[in-house]
Amino acid sequence: MSNRVREIGLLFTIGALMLLLAWKTTGFFTAANLTDLFLANMPVMIIAVGMMMIILTGEIDISVGSIFAISSVVMGQCAKSGLPVFISALIACAVGATWGALNGGLIAYIRIPSIVATLATMVALRDGLRWYTQGAWIQGLPMRFQWFGLPQQAFTGLCLVAVIVLVCATALGLRYVRTGRAIIATGSSKAAARAAGIDTQLVIFGVFVATGALSGLAAVLNSVRFNQIPSNSGLGLELKVIAAVAVGGATITGGSATMTGTVLGVTLLSCIGPALTFLGINAYWEKAIQGAIILIAVAVDTLHIYRKDNAQTLAA
Repeated sequence: MSNRVREIGLLFTIGALMLLLAWKTTGFFTAANLTDLFLANMPVMIIAVGMMMIILTGEIDISVGSIFAISSVVMGQCAKSGLPVFISALIACAVGATWGALNGGLIAYIRIPSIVATLATMVALRDGLRWYTQGAWIQGLPMRFQWFGLPQQAFTGLCLVAVIVLVCATALGLRYVRTGRAIIATGSSKAAARAAGIDTQLVIFGVFVATGALSGLAAVLNSVRFNQIPSNSGLGLELKVIAAVAVGGATITGGSATMTGTVLGVTLLSCIGPALTFLGINAYWEKAIQGAIILIAVAVDTLHIYRKDNAQTLAA
């Protein structure tokens, strides 16, 4: 199944869901609800950009939720200690990038499978954070912490611009910049990429660092929405991010993904939970639906790869 066909199918699915919500509900399309929907799922979109690049290289990262959580706590603790909010934000992003570098080093240079390395990071960070905070939330934040001291509408506009710039820059970079093409080549065939002079280890290391930094950025922009920070934030975030990228058409084995598909995947998954609530369906079904989406997306890709390999075998 081509990416274009998958994207058209996603557009029709999203359109059908919007029509159902317009018919059955009255409050879904209000400005307040759409703003809340965007802000709540903004972290998913930001991290999905990095996850798409990781999956393009044929790897995966299931530690992004834990990196998001520790970056959020670091952001709050730094601001609470008296550091300027902007400096606290930079430190939080640096913490995310550092953990991404650790993941990337273990995977690219020590050659630990990405699912194993990031699983270890996920558990270690989550349990370490639970021990450090004892489950307590970060409170007593300075007055100018929330919304960066901006009016809420200005902050929302700033986030929207930041997300659009990030998405467009990544899409253009993957198509026209040498580094972006190296990411795609690494996922398509590491041996061929190395033969072409591409340092595949550095590419893999780089996408994990970038995703860690993006997880930190997502944590920063999400944290300043509130006047206190939960120590268990980001639970289940990795599932939603991976599901969004997978349903957007990314080939889990690497080499194929589009920014358009990722945006559509995030849009669809972002609407599922609120849609269930507005339609009077138990919201606990959201996780089951996300899991089913991952299974279907991987099954479709596996079937496509099998048919392609079978056709090549018959042709030979």
